[in-house]
Amino acid sequence: MKRTTLSLIAGTAALAAVTAFAALDTPSASGAAAPGSAAQLPVERTGLLCPAPSMSDIADTAYTSFTPVTKGVTGGGAARLRAATGQSADGTEGGEGGKGGKSGKAGQGAGKKAGEPVLTPKAPGTPATGETSGADTPALIGTADGGFAPGWTVQETTEVVAGTGRGLLGVNCTGADTEFWFPGAATATGRTDYVHLTNPDDSAAVVDIELYGKDGAIKSPLGENLTVKPHASEPVLLSTLTDERQDDLTVHVSVRSGRVGAAVQALDDKAGGDWLAAAADPSGSLVLPGVPKDATDVRLIAFAPGDDDADLKIRLASPDGLITPAGHETAHVKSGMTTAVDLGDVTRGEAGSLVLTPSDQAVPVVAALQVVRGKGDKRETAFIPATAPVGARATSADNSAKGTTLALTAPVGTATVKVTASAGSEGGTPVTKTFTIKSGTTQDVGAPAPAGLKGTYALTVEPVSGGPVYASRTLAATEGGVPAFTVQTLPDDHGTVAVPRTEQDLSVLQK
Repeated sequence: MKRTTLSLIAGTAALAAVTAFAALDTPSASGAAAPGSAAQLPVERTGLLCPAPSMSDIADTAYTSFTPVTKGVTGGGAARLRAATGQSADGTEGGEGGKGGKSGKAGQGAGKKAGEPVLTPKAPGTPATGETSGADTPALIGTADGGFAPGWTVQETTEVVAGTGRGLLGVNCTGADTEFWFPGAATATGRTDYVHLTNPDDSAAVVDIELYGKDGAIKSPLGENLTVKPHASEPVLLSTLTDERQDDLTVHVSVRSGRVGAAVQALDDKAGGDWLAAAADPSGSLVLPGVPKDATDVRLIAFAPGDDDADLKIRLASPDGLITPAGHETAHVKSGMTTAVDLGDVTRGEAGSLVLTPSDQAVPVVAALQVVRGKGDKRETAFIPATAPVGARATSADNSAKGTTLALTAPVGTATVKVTASAGSEGGTPVTKTFTIKSGTTQDVGAPAPAGLKGTYALTVEPVSGGPVYASRTLAATEGGVPAFTVQTLPDDHGTVAVPRTEQDLSVLQK
């Protein structure tokens, strides 16, 4: 298995995998922009992929769909979620489902009939919810167009009351791409980790899964040339790819042909489990936002995919500013080897986010946190991957009046942030609040809830001024004395896209 290096080709391939589109608009004479500028327009079509939620017969899963109201959208369109059963949109056979017996189970569970959608999205501004149960719930393939496309968000939240991975598991459904990094997986005794691959397209995808442990690349021919059939989903158990048992692994998913959605489901026999979402692209500086203030153990897993070692400064953005954890000032990450740093109860009862910056020269790394709440047999685990900033707007679906925590981090400059709570899925009036996050701090803000809330609601986060903002949302619930929780980071929801002005294109053609 060859070593993967960062390259311009890889960056170009990732750019080509973007699934959102906007119509080219000719500016009016009065509003014409200077040559070389671009219009920021709402996307007209987008796609989301939700992994099969659980293999437990006692799993209960809730899905929440939400499209924020976006300026400049005229309405119309629709959003759809269908099972990844190996059938194309017109019902013709496109291949069987992957391992795990997920094919042919469209929308079953909680009284659903085969072929019935798990939920029907509502108009922008109002969440829609649906539920399934049991081990036969399939992965879902979603598309949205018109007024439903800009910022469309679907959250998958699963409750498992007993057994391996018991607790609260949550994941944001994501778009298809060609490359993913997952630092924080494992093949250790007591861990059951699956890479879920979902193919939304009409042709098969060919995928490689590479594993990197503490000593470097792990030879795994079984992870090469994996075929994911059209409109199908394939869960791949990591322990079937290697005999090595490792506590900390970095998983690299790269697509040779086509594109897929990917997520890792990490389940522990004794400490619960959660979804590990893909980390942000390799970078010299990273932010991992929203470590719960009552975390009892925090573990940093980092990997440098290039040819150089990375030396990182480790700092915690606390409510009072950036601090250096005692005894963990720096981390040396050897090229091609997974490095783990046990930070213990680093937050010490306060909100916090981890900020990684170069000690010397900037070397691209990927990173994630494994976070534990509780102790002994009452432990629960979740993951926080490094994430991109909020950008123009980020969206979080499936929030409740109790148990929702919104963490906002401004690592390099004071920022003003507007947070809007949508109407509830069953009633309520939207509410907006504005917060100021001081430079170098993390704040667990009092997220607004809709007036007269009934059901669940969505949050949109929009920076108004200042430096970049990073965000995450934590859902928490105590079940049988176990502090169950799940954390989702909130990068830009890609509700708009920059489109070159018409006169710019014409000027290029005239040269």
